[in-house]
Amino acid sequence: MKAALRNYNARMQRVLDHIDQHLDGDLDLETMSRVAAFSKFHFHRQFMATFGVSVHRYVQLARLKRASHRLAVREEQSVTEIALEAGYDAPDAFARAFRRRFKQSPSSFRKAPDWAPWLAAFGPLDNARSKLMQIIYEPQDVTIRETPPTPVAMLEHRGNRATLTATIERFIAWRKAAGLSPETSPTFNIFRSERTPENPADYAMDICVGTDREIGPDDGGMKAGVIPGGRCAVLRVAHNTNNLEPAALYLYRDWLPASGEEVRDFPVYCRRHISFFPHAPVHDVVVELFLPLK
Repeated sequence: MKAALRNYNARMQRVLDHIDQHLDGDLDLETMSRVAAFSKFHFHRQFMATFGVSVHRYVQLARLKRASHRLAVREEQSVTEIALEAGYDAPDAFARAFRRRFKQSPSSFRKAPDWAPWLAAFGPLDNARSKLMQIIYEPQDVTIRETPPTPVAMLEHRGNRATLTATIERFIAWRKAAGLSPETSPTFNIFRSERTPENPADYAMDICVGTDREIGPDDGGMKAGVIPGGRCAVLRVAHNTNNLEPAALYLYRDWLPASGEEVRDFPVYCRRHISFFPHAPVHDVVVELFLPLK
């Protein structure tokens, strides 16, 4: 029974990967049912039952996500060009779909992205991938690495996680104004509390960008800091990277006791590796989770 379920999930995973890798191609039901080796007469219902979202909506969201990235990072490309690449015959149709999903016009998003509705809009994409199967980590997934000290500019979030989006928006706005692109300046999160502490007000996380530039009083609450170098256990996470709690639990609960290692006096942190379009599929965000060791 378990083997059959794994096979079924793997076939559905092939479909999601095919969509991500062929956003400019023909993504009709017949093509995708063939990729999954399912009957075309039942595939759309199987997809909906598995992921809770229709094939059409999944493809539309994936194309809009790629388009939004292009709006944010490819300033030399016009909105019309991006609309056509997203599969729309005219920029006004693209603008209507974009506004409906993100509560902003494409040109307004390009100038000043509102990330809260953007993140909410892609919940179905994240949920679809997380429903396939629970990711099981193994000891061989963890490597021990010697890391150098890394100077960073950081923005501290303290308080209820429900307000984290506003902190992220401030960080992104400062980073963009400072010219520190994620393509050239690494992104880190330092987790100073559990994801869901007993008292929500105790949630604490630092959002960081690797840089040695001076941080002044006019830098919008940013602070200069250093992620200390040293030995770390490193776990690579490539699925559901918005929730690293399962990976952290594996490191603390399973890997650490069995390894004989002891933790160093610095919180667990992560580095986000983000690939930008058109050089990567829509979901190509990989996180490395670091557990500092003595």
